[in-house]
Amino acid sequence: MTVYYLHGFASGAKSTKGGYFGDRLLERGIALRCPDFNEPDFATLTLTRMLDRLESELSRSTREGAVLIGSSLGGTLAVLAAAKFPRQVKKLVLLAPAVMFAKPGHHLLPPERVDDWRRRGALPFFHYAYGEERPLNYAFYEDSLRHDAFDAAFNQPALVFQGLRDASVDHGTVEQFARTRPNVTLSLLDDDHQLIASLPRIWDGVADFLELHE
Repeated sequence: MTVYYLHGFASGAKSTKGGYFGDRLLERGIALRCPDFNEPDFATLTLTRMLDRLESELSRSTREGAVLIGSSLGGTLAVLAAAKFPRQVKKLVLLAPAVMFAKPGHHLLPPERVDDWRRRGALPFFHYAYGEERPLNYAFYEDSLRHDAFDAAFNQPALVFQGLRDASVDHGTVEQFARTRPNVTLSLLDDDHQLIASLPRIWDGVADFLELHE
């Protein structure tokens, strides 16, 4: 089984959740693949670049297709990849998927902040993998408008975990995303965006979903 962990925005390949899933999978003889989407530079990051990187990774996967575990923006990427590369993606696990990320009206990007971003050409964002603020070019926002994960059509089975106390991703939006898709199973958790406290419960669900229980 080929499994990828797709990290979130301003995060990295060595995130807490990636490490947790990597340890659990390694116990079952599966090496988790964690591409670093910050490469070569966070400032020039775009969803298109992330998709291109993932396509390159998937081209080296097995013919049976890969499992994508995506967190936040990584969940958005997983959905877009499932729609664009259906033969190469077998199953999805989505953790607080940011299916409306950077869309007009998003509460974390009010119009005045977007206007400021456009005028300045880049804005600083706190990057958790580096432990400091790093600039991100406005091209990221422009490019994100080209991709619509919320309305993406995909048929692969998907398991979604969403916190009810998530201040970054609205659980109502994720519920709406899942409601019209019979291939999507949603679990709502009493947790925040990081879902750290729920990782043991999430792993139980993932192990069942991937048929890994001994």
